[in-house]
Amino acid sequence: MRARLWVAAIAALALLPVTLGAAAPLSQPRPVCLRGLTPSSPGPGAICSHWRRLDPWSRVPTVYATTFRPDPHGATIVYATWLRSSASILALYPGYLGPGATTLARGPEEVPPTARGRLLATFNAGFYEADSAGGFYVNRTLYFPMLRGLATVVRYRTGAVDVVSWAGGPRPGANVVMARQNLSLLVANGRPTALAADNAAWGLTLHGVPAVWRTALGIDAAGNLIYAAAPAQTAASLAQVMVDLHCVRAMELDINPEWPIFVAYGRPGAGQASLVVPNPNQIPGRFLYPSTKDFFALFQTTTPGEAQPW
Repeated sequence: MRARLWVAAIAALALLPVTLGAAAPLSQPRPVCLRGLTPSSPGPGAICSHWRRLDPWSRVPTVYATTFRPDPHGATIVYATWLRSSASILALYPGYLGPGATTLARGPEEVPPTARGRLLATFNAGFYEADSAGGFYVNRTLYFPMLRGLATVVRYRTGAVDVVSWAGGPRPGANVVMARQNLSLLVANGRPTALAADNAAWGLTLHGVPAVWRTALGIDAAGNLIYAAAPAQTAASLAQVMVDLHCVRAMELDINPEWPIFVAYGRPGAGQASLVVPNPNQIPGRFLYPSTKDFFALFQTTTPGEAQPW
């Protein structure tokens, strides 16, 4: 009799609404570890580099950063950020020259002043259209047609973001609110693509040097974005960096010393702006006035899939 009562009690508990339980824990970025080793102390050159939060004012922890040395005996440092997709809007803005010549309205060409109260981060986008053709779609406007097979960062009306090899037509479907292409995928299925070994396929470098400043954007298995920038990178070494950062897919963004930039805002209203990537060619306020090239901005979300500030 007692056993039957226990069974009935357990069955009743199983029927309770899930809202009565504890809230699911927020996902966290995974430590970046030297392959084959286990977590240790944080910081460049450590066995594992752990992540620090950059948005203490945000209601949901969204922007984290870390640094690590891909070669523990080398001097090169990778600067990486992890961006929680479920709590943010990834926005895209044309610059007054980039991505290329167009007769279409370019929008604000900077972070709109009315949206700076919820601005979390800004960072560089991809190549000029003249240097590498690729699709560019935002604010219901197709600036350049999408090309099949190119690496694409895309945001959907559901609020989800992804980095994919574009399989659609020249114009995104109704489920897409933003798409920006640049070259081919650098990482697919958690591994460097075969093309990553061909350095000549990944953009003209300053003075023809193969290893230069390069940046990339990837997606992890949970659907969060990961940005990385580092000097002295070939396409192959950058692809391995994105694999080390646990990306399942990744694309190269801009390259060469002038362009890498990631700015985090430690206070609302675009306050306490700081360069996560210590590039002397850039300043923290770069995207708070009209920008030469297009760029990405990350905002706190109010409604999943909402239109980006414009």
